[in-house]
Parts: sequence; structure tokens; C-alpha cells
Amino acid sequence: MSALQETGRVVAVSRDAEHRFSKPVVEEISLVAGWGVEGDAHAGTTVQHRSRVARDPSQPNLRQVHLLHAEVFDEVAAAGHTVVPGDMGENVTTRGVDLLGLPTGALLHLGDEACVRVTGLRNPCQQINDFDPGLLRAVLGRAEDGTVERKGGVMGVVVAGGVVRAGDTVRVELPAGEPQPLVPV
Repeated sequence: MSALQETGRVVAVSRDAEHRFSKPVVEEISLVAGWGVEGDAHAGTTVQHRSRVARDPSQPNLRQVHLLHAEVFDEVAAAGHTVVPGDMGENVTTRGVDLLGLPTGALLHLGDEACVRVTGLRNPCQQINDFDPGLLRAVLGRAEDGTVERKGGVMGVVVAGGVVRAGDTVRVELPAGEPQPLVPV
């Protein structure tokens, strides 16, 4: 891994014990290594997202933590959508970190103790349109080269536990070797 680079801040943290699209913002969350966000419906060692459980409940949970960059809120506001932290189901809302530009395996050090390994992209789904009609088009598009652009944030697994709060620093540690681009998980 490379040296840590302070690149941003945590804007908000969210969790929900129930499987709902949006998550309420809370003062702090506790990340548990190998498990996820304590008290969140998506925490666990095996998949917790309902569609994935239906396919194969024994799959490893590569989606223990959902991180979303607040810059996407600014972008979708230009298209007439109002989105605030927790609305898109993320656990950690950041600002100043190019989450979508990170390689697979990047480590995000959140605050003093917690660390999340980025496993891949969140694949925006129809629930986004159910939340706000037309929002899916704003977070799922095509790049100039025709490839699909997914702007729904990244998913990760907790490698070191700790408490995370709004205002905490986010430091990025890049993996050694050839960077592997993020793919949906």
C-alpha cells in the first residue's frame, strides 16, 4: 500500500436496522471488522441485500459499507433533484474524495481507527427512481466512450473497526501494483 493521503472529510453517517432505501443520519456509527456497520441491516459476513440473498445467501458480503460522495448531490441538483445524506442508502457520506476514481482494494481510513477496503461500485437500481422519479438517469449514464457510468458510490468491507462521525478525516491508501478499476459488486 502507498502512503496515506488526507483527501477529504466525512459529511454524515447513517444506519438503519431495517431494509429500507434511505437511512436516517445519526451522530456516529461503529464499524466492526469483517461485519460492517453495527446495527445496520446490511451488516454481516454473508450477503444481506435481499436480491443477493435470494440468489445465493452464502456469498461473502462485499457490501458491508456503502460510501457516497456528497459531490453527487450537487450534480443531481442541477438536474432538479434534491438529495441529502442518507437519502440514497449510504452509511458514510464524504466530500473531497474521488470515490469513483479509486481502484479496487483502496483503503479508506475514516477518523482515528476505522478502515474500509473498497470492493467495488454500487450499481444504481430502480429503487432510486422509486425514491425520486428520474434520479436513476442522473446517477446512471454513459461516458463519452459509451461505457456505463455508475455514480451511486462505492461499497466496501470493514478491515479495522472504530467509531465514525461527521467531520472525521478520510485518508486514502492506494494498493500496490497495477490499479484494478472498480466494477459493480
